[in-house]
Amino acid sequence: MLREPLYQGLQDLGLRGMAREFDKQTKTPDLQSLTFDERLGFLIDHERTERMSYRLAQRLRWAKLPQNAAIEDLDHRAGRGLDRGLWARLIDLGWIQQNLNVLICGPTGVGKSYIACALGHAACRQDISVRYLRLPRLVEELVKAEALHRKGAFFKTLAKARLLVIDDFGLAPLADQTKRDLLEILEDRYEKASTIITSQIPVEKWHAYIDEPTLADAILDRVVHNAHRINLTGDSMRKRRAQA
Repeated sequence: MLREPLYQGLQDLGLRGMAREFDKQTKTPDLQSLTFDERLGFLIDHERTERMSYRLAQRLRWAKLPQNAAIEDLDHRAGRGLDRGLWARLIDLGWIQQNLNVLICGPTGVGKSYIACALGHAACRQDISVRYLRLPRLVEELVKAEALHRKGAFFKTLAKARLLVIDDFGLAPLADQTKRDLLEILEDRYEKASTIITSQIPVEKWHAYIDEPTLADAILDRVVHNAHRINLTGDSMRKRRAQA
């Protein structure tokens, strides 16, 4: 069989990684000396790598993480009070399989969002579905969904994410409807999926922030008691970089 029909056949079957590797092999004289099994192995490895890269790109697009953060790049020398033992457990991502949550609190600029995005990026690399939303944007999406009579569908979309990141919790007072919507979102996830929440407000003050005892009890019961907590301290990392 001629090379061009073989190449086109791989393309038609959606094996584009194999097609590219096959084209490379036909143009590399040294590869002609390899056995059939060796050349086939190269084709399969290239296709597997291509599919993993494509799937990761899809996960990242859907996650909408605002920072290209990586757990390998986290600076432990910054003196933020990040416990190394806890961090080692978190980057293992076993807590996602156990449907546990992570609560990250600390003053502005200490890296709460970066840590949340780094964990989200690591989850994407493990083929785990992730969705990121700042709380103000989540409120906007809820209002939009309500206007379009699509709130139920929006809840289902969020529930499908194995890891939901809610950033900047506590920046502004919550409307009563938003509190009830937040309860619905967390109820859908309770013991079924994991949630990361970042906030400048300590967890101990979340009840007062929600400012409605019954809803506060219900919301916190679904997110706090089965969560790892990271309490960051120190000066703003942005301020440090600006001074440097």
